[in-house]
Amino acid sequence: MVSRSCANFLDLASWDLLDFPQAHRSLPRVMTVPGIVSELDGGYGDASSDANSSTGSHDRKIIVSNMLPLQAKRDTETGQWCFSWDEDSLLVQLRDGFSSDTEFVYIGSLNADIGTSEQEAISQKLLLDFNCVPTFLPKEMQKKFYLGFCKHHLWPLFHYMLPMFPDHGDRFDRGLWQAYVSANKIFSDRVMEVINPEEDYVWIHDYHLMVLPTFLRKRFNRIKLGFFLHSPFPSSEIYRTLPVRDDLLRGLLNCDLLGFHTFDYARHFLSCCSRMLGLDYESKRGHIGLDYFGRTVFIKILPVGIHMGRLETVLNLPSTAEKMKEIQEQFKGKKLILGIDDMDIFKGISLKLIAMEHLFETYRHMRGKVVLIQIVNPARAAGKDVEEAKRETYETAKRINERYGSAGYQPVILIDRLVPRYEKTAYYAMADCCLVNAVRDGMNLVPYKYIICRQGTPGMDKAMGISHDSPRTSMLVVSEFIGCSPSLSGAIRVNPWDADAVAEAVNLALKMGETEKQLRHEKHYHYVSTHDVGYWAKSFMQDLERACRDHYNKRCWGIGFGLSFRVLSLSPSFRKLSIDHIVSTYRNTERRAIFLDYDGTLIPESSIIKTPTAEVLSVLKSLCGDPKNTVFIVSGRGWESLSDWLSPCDNLGIAAEHGYFIRWSSKKEWETCYSSADAEWKTMVEPVMRSYMEATDGSTIEFKESALVWHHQDADPDFGSCQAKELLDHLESVLANEPVVVKRGQHIVEVKPQGVSKGLAVEKVIHRMVENGNPPDMVICIGDDRSDEDMFESILNTVTNPDLPMPPEIFACTVGRKPSKAKYFLDDVSDVLKLLGGLATASSSSKPQYQQESSSNKQVAFESII
Repeated sequence: MVSRSCANFLDLASWDLLDFPQAHRSLPRVMTVPGIVSELDGGYGDASSDANSSTGSHDRKIIVSNMLPLQAKRDTETGQWCFSWDEDSLLVQLRDGFSSDTEFVYIGSLNADIGTSEQEAISQKLLLDFNCVPTFLPKEMQKKFYLGFCKHHLWPLFHYMLPMFPDHGDRFDRGLWQAYVSANKIFSDRVMEVINPEEDYVWIHDYHLMVLPTFLRKRFNRIKLGFFLHSPFPSSEIYRTLPVRDDLLRGLLNCDLLGFHTFDYARHFLSCCSRMLGLDYESKRGHIGLDYFGRTVFIKILPVGIHMGRLETVLNLPSTAEKMKEIQEQFKGKKLILGIDDMDIFKGISLKLIAMEHLFETYRHMRGKVVLIQIVNPARAAGKDVEEAKRETYETAKRINERYGSAGYQPVILIDRLVPRYEKTAYYAMADCCLVNAVRDGMNLVPYKYIICRQGTPGMDKAMGISHDSPRTSMLVVSEFIGCSPSLSGAIRVNPWDADAVAEAVNLALKMGETEKQLRHEKHYHYVSTHDVGYWAKSFMQDLERACRDHYNKRCWGIGFGLSFRVLSLSPSFRKLSIDHIVSTYRNTERRAIFLDYDGTLIPESSIIKTPTAEVLSVLKSLCGDPKNTVFIVSGRGWESLSDWLSPCDNLGIAAEHGYFIRWSSKKEWETCYSSADAEWKTMVEPVMRSYMEATDGSTIEFKESALVWHHQDADPDFGSCQAKELLDHLESVLANEPVVVKRGQHIVEVKPQGVSKGLAVEKVIHRMVENGNPPDMVICIGDDRSDEDMFESILNTVTNPDLPMPPEIFACTVGRKPSKAKYFLDDVSDVLKLLGGLATASSSSKPQYQQESSSNKQVAFESII
C-alpha cells in the first residue's frame, strides 16, 4: 500500500507509483498500545501525533541502507534461495559497539533478482532468520534509481565531477530524479511497517537515501533519525550546480544527527546550508548544531573504523602465513610498495604509476630495488570512464616495466583478479610502504588495514618466526583528498596530481630511519585500534540519543509541501495568537499599551518600498484614536524617516533608533537622555568599520545619530560572517574603555551607547504611564527580529514590577513560527494587520455588528472588514 501520510509526494514524480507491484503485507503488525494491535493498513493516525509507547522499553536500532548486509545464492539443485550474513559489511560489523541484547532491524534491497512470486516468502524468511526487511524495487525503477541518479548524478558530483560536456558525464535527467524519490518512498513504507516511533532509533546510511528522512519525518514528527554520509560532500561551488540541491539538503536537515568522515565534508555541508537555505550554525560545548525551525540538527564528525577481530582472524590463518613466506622469498632484498584500489577514475591508479615512473627516473638507485604491487579490485561500475582508466593503467605499467625492468625484475606488478582475503592480508603485512593516491575518496580504509597487518598478531609472529617484542614499523603515503588522511597524522600526505612530490614522498618513506618509522607506526596503531568500527557506531548512537533527548518537551507542527516538508518544534506554551482571544481581553480593559515593530511587522522585510501602506496608516490611526490606547512604534530606523512616514497618525508615539529618540505624539518634541558630546566614540569606530567595508565587497555602513551599523547581508556569506567576527573582536578591543556596547546581530555589527535598547524604551514608556496615574492593564507587543526579543523580555518583567497596582494582561507576540521569548506568534505581516484591524474594530463603538458575529465567523468578519 501507499502510505497516506506521504500521498502528496505522489504528485512529485511522473513515475506512476500506483502501478508499482505493491509490497505484500508480509510483516507482522506492530503492537503500539498494551493489548491493542494497530493495523498498519489504516495508518497510525495524523502526522502531528506519534504512536503510543509499546509495553516495556527495549533497545532497538533500525538500520536502513541501499543494500542489505546479506549474501544471496540460489541452490542449483533445489532452486531455493540461500542467505547468509556478509561478515565484511560495515552494517554487520557495527553491532560490535552495542550490548548483545540490542536488537537490529535491517532494511534495504537484496543483491539478487527475486521474482515477484517469491517476494512474500523471501520477506518472511529474512525477517524470521535475519531480522531483515527487503525492499523490492521494480527493475526499471532500480535501474533509474541506482545506476541512473545515484551513480550518474550524485556519485560523480560528490566526487567533484561536473557534466560539462555530453561525453563527460550525463546531464541532469528529471526522470531519474523522480525514480530516486519514488525509491526512497518505498524504503519509507518498509520502515513504517516495523517501527515503533517512540522507542526505535533509525540510522540511515549514505547518499542513496537522502530524501528518506523527509518521508519519515512527515509520518512521525518526533521520529529519532540519524544519517551518515559515507562519501565526500562537495564544496558549495560544486553542489549548487545540482538542480534538486535544496530538496536533498532539506531531506538531510529532517534528521536529528548528521555524520561525516571529516570536518571538510561537514564544513562544505554547512556552507551549502548557509548559502542556499540561509541557515547559520554554532558550536556549543564542542557540538556543532544547526537551528532548523526550532529543531537543532547536530553534526557528527568521526571517520569510520575497521573491524579488528575480523582482520586479526585472517592474520592468524595458516594460508596467510604461507603466502607471507612466499612473498618474502619472491621479493627478497627488495622494498615493497603496496597499492590496493578499485578500478575507477577517482582512485588515481594511473597517477600512482606515473609517480613511480618519476621515482625511477629521479632516484636511479631505486631501480631494481623497489617493486610496486598494485592490486586492482573489480570495478563496481561500468562505462567508458572505467575502460579508459583501465587502458591507461595497463599502458603505463607496461611502459615502466619495459623501460626500468630487467630479467627477473618487474618494477610494477598488476594483480587484476579477484584476490582472496588471506592473500591481500599477506601483502599488507609484508609491504614496507602503502601508497594510497586517490584523487577523491570518501574514507578509504586501506591505510587502517595496512597498519593493523603490520602490527601483526602473536599467532602470525609464531608462524613467521618473529619475536613478539620485535619493533613494528609501517610507512604511509596518502593523498590529502581521502577521508582517512586527517586521522593519520604520521603519514606523508601528498597531492596525487603532483607526480614529482609523490615520488619524493615515496623515496622519503623508504629511506626513513627505523626509529622514526616505529614511532609513526605506534601513533597510527594506537588511533586505529582504539577507533574501530564498534567505537564509531557506539559514538554515533550516543550522540543520536543526546540529539533526541528533548523530542517530547516541545510541540511539533508539520509545515510545507512535498520535499519542502519540515517540522516546526516549539515550546508547549507557544501558540498562535487568535483574534477572538485578544479582542475579548481588549474589550474588558481600560488602559492599553501597544508596542509595534516596523520592518518585518507592519511592512514585509522583503518589500522594496518601506513606506507604510494606506492599510497600515488606517489601522494605526484607528488604534491611536481610542483614548484608552497608548500606541508606540519601536524601531531601529532613524527618527526623520519614521516621523515623515507616520505623520498622518497624530497620537502615535515613536521610539526611533531602538529607543535613543522617543516622541509621545506628533505634537510633542523628541526626547533623548543622551548627550551628543558622548558620541566621540564615533570618530574611533567609523575608520575601523570603513576599512572592513572596503575589504568586504557588498558590505555597507549605516550612520545613525545613536549608532553605527556595519551590514554584510549582501556580502559572501562565509566571508561576511568571518569579517563580522573579526570586526567585533577589533571594535571590542578598541572601545574597551568607552560607554558603548558592540553587538553582532543578523548580518550586522552595531555599536551604540550603553543602555540603548528596545526593551529599555518600552520600560520607559510604561514607567511614564505609571507616573501619570495610568498604569496599563493590558500590554500588547509585536515584533519579528532579535532586537524585539529585548521588548518581550522587558514586558514580561513588568508582571513583577512593584509600581503596578496589578499585573497587566500581556500579549507578547513574534512574527513567524520560531523560537522566541514571546508566548504567541503570528505567521506573517498580513496576520499582524488582521489582528490590529480586529482591535481597531473593537475600539469603534459605532460597529455593533462585530458583537453579533458568531464566534465561528469572527475571523472571516475581520478579514472582510480589513
